[in-house]
Amino acid sequence: MSTVVIIILAVVVLALLALVLAPSAGPAGTGRLQRRFGPEYDRAVARHHGDTKAARKELAARLKEHGGLRQRALSAEDRERYRLRWARVQEKFVESPSGAVAEADHLLTQLIHDRGYPSHAYDDQVAALSVHHPRQVEGYRTVHALAGREPADGTVTEELREGLVRARDLFNDLLNAQAADEQHHKGRRMATIVRSRTDRTGRGAAHQRTAGTAPQGGAAGTATKGGA
Repeated sequence: MSTVVIIILAVVVLALLALVLAPSAGPAGTGRLQRRFGPEYDRAVARHHGDTKAARKELAARLKEHGGLRQRALSAEDRERYRLRWARVQEKFVESPSGAVAEADHLLTQLIHDRGYPSHAYDDQVAALSVHHPRQVEGYRTVHALAGREPADGTVTEELREGLVRARDLFNDLLNAQAADEQHHKGRRMATIVRSRTDRTGRGAAHQRTAGTAPQGGAAGTATKGGA
C-alpha cells in the first residue's frame, strides 16, 4: 500500500473519530434541550437576545435544579373539587372577566403548590413548571400578569378570555399529568412484583431440584454402606 493511500486513510479515520468524540453543543446538547423545552427554548434565546449559549446554560440549570421534582398526588376528591372550582371561575367570567382571571390565578397557584412545586417564589414556580410543562407554562405567566392589572388599565375582555384559556391548558395538564404519573408508577410497581415473583419461583424450582437430588444420593449411599 502506498504512502499516499495510508495518509488518506489516516485522515479519514481521524475525521470520523472527531465526529464521534466531539462533545454535544451546549451543556445538555442543543437538540435535546430544544426537544425538552419546545417553545421555552425559543423564549430563552429571545430573552438572551439570540445568545443560544446563554439560553442553553439557563435551561440546563433549570433542568438540573428541577428535573428530579416528583409531583405530589391528589386524591380523587381533591381533583374533582378543583374541577368544580375551575368551572365556577369560567361561569364568573361572564359577569366579571377581571375577577374571574384573578380567581383563576389564585386557584392555579394553589394547584401548583398542592402538586409539589415550589411555593416560596413565583420565579421558582415558573422555572420548575417550564421543565415539566414547557408547552403550558406560558399560560401561568399570562394569567398571573393579567391578574395583577387594574381593570382601568385598558385591558380588553378578549385579552382576559385568551389568558384564561391558556391558563386552563396548564390547569388541565396538571390534573391529567397525575393520571399519567400514577399509570407510570403502577407499571413500575407491577414490574417489580413480577420480577420478585419470578425470582422466588426460580429459587423455589432450584431448591426443589436440589432437594430431589439429595435423597437419591443419600439412598444410594445407604445402600452402598449396607451392602458393604
